[in-house]
Amino acid sequence: MTASRASMSDGDRAPMFALDEQQQAILNQADRFAQRELYPLSERMDREEWWPDEAFRTIGANGFFGATIPEEYGGAGLDLVAAGLVLQGFARWNHAMALSWVAHDNLCANNIFRNGSEQQRRKYLPDLCAGRKIGALGLTEPGAGSDALGSMRTTARRDGDHYVLNGGKIYITNGPVADVVLVYAKTDREKGAHGISAFIVEKGFPGFKVAQKLTKMGYRGSQTAELVFDDCRVPAENMVGDENRGVSIVMSGLDLERAMISPLCLGVSERALQLSIDYARTRQQFGKPIGSFQMVQSMLAEMYVHVETMRTFTYRTLAEAAPLEIGGGGRGDVHMLTASSVMYAAEACHAVLDKAVQIHGGSGYIWESEINRLFRSIKLLEIGAGTTEVRKMIIAGELLKDTASHG
Repeated sequence: MTASRASMSDGDRAPMFALDEQQQAILNQADRFAQRELYPLSERMDREEWWPDEAFRTIGANGFFGATIPEEYGGAGLDLVAAGLVLQGFARWNHAMALSWVAHDNLCANNIFRNGSEQQRRKYLPDLCAGRKIGALGLTEPGAGSDALGSMRTTARRDGDHYVLNGGKIYITNGPVADVVLVYAKTDREKGAHGISAFIVEKGFPGFKVAQKLTKMGYRGSQTAELVFDDCRVPAENMVGDENRGVSIVMSGLDLERAMISPLCLGVSERALQLSIDYARTRQQFGKPIGSFQMVQSMLAEMYVHVETMRTFTYRTLAEAAPLEIGGGGRGDVHMLTASSVMYAAEACHAVLDKAVQIHGGSGYIWESEINRLFRSIKLLEIGAGTTEVRKMIIAGELLKDTASHG
């Protein structure tokens, strides 16, 4: 999906840098669906860390999974921009469900489509696109963190027509409820990060279990777990890509993941700005709405600028990351751009929510309030998919590499 380049007269030319008609329709549909179906779930999901079992089937039945996956596998046959717009619309109304959506759709299903065999695509993608099965990605390990590849201790050794996995993964979004997990493990310890392979692990495989469900500060309805593999037997046909070639899958996947975190930040920030505008109009102090005070107006103006800058950067990055070839990414301009986009979006989201709580005053500090729920979401976005510090290392590394090559 690309912006129309058909010639137009000056009178009906679309505004530059705006979404085209189809893209705007996708965002509007996702927004309406999320307000109707997902927003009513959000308060209980946060309060109880509750997972609504039917939600994914409802999302799938309404066609909101598989934006980047061809129709022959049950997807919508669109692109990364469309996926980002669905995520943005969902994040406005239920950011916890939006996080689970992107872990399922982008990290699991899209990874299997981009890197899996034809047999794997036909076996797993229709159920994932329909929401009949829930997907997750297993990369981060206890003690690994930012050095996810170098510190990886989960191993996979060949045993006949199976691989035997041993190890553990932590902070796995959708872990407690996932039916299908794309897991990275070391198949050759001597090769370090270049001895990693990817495997599709199903919930019922012997030796695979959820060790514990983790309780979080934010995104509480989005289920997170520690996973354990104890002599877990995985059919050799479930290896994704070639043996010891998992690093390229990880790196290209991380670029797409970073591009897709920015619309999550954008949707959360849009909702916070709207709640703050509504509150500033209706909350009375000293006999008049607080929106009439210049300091409140100043905060709203700054929030608006953050949101609009985030929007422009998010859409540009999605558009540039969308055509990444299979196994592409992990280097060059798009690697730097995706790191930059998510770094800016996460920090801007933090700034927006900080001001939103300030505008709401005491009511914003109450756990049950929606603005408090949004505020508790911000820190994850500065930590997940590579911390802000790792993002800066990526950006600086690419800048200096470029300087050296042109010196």
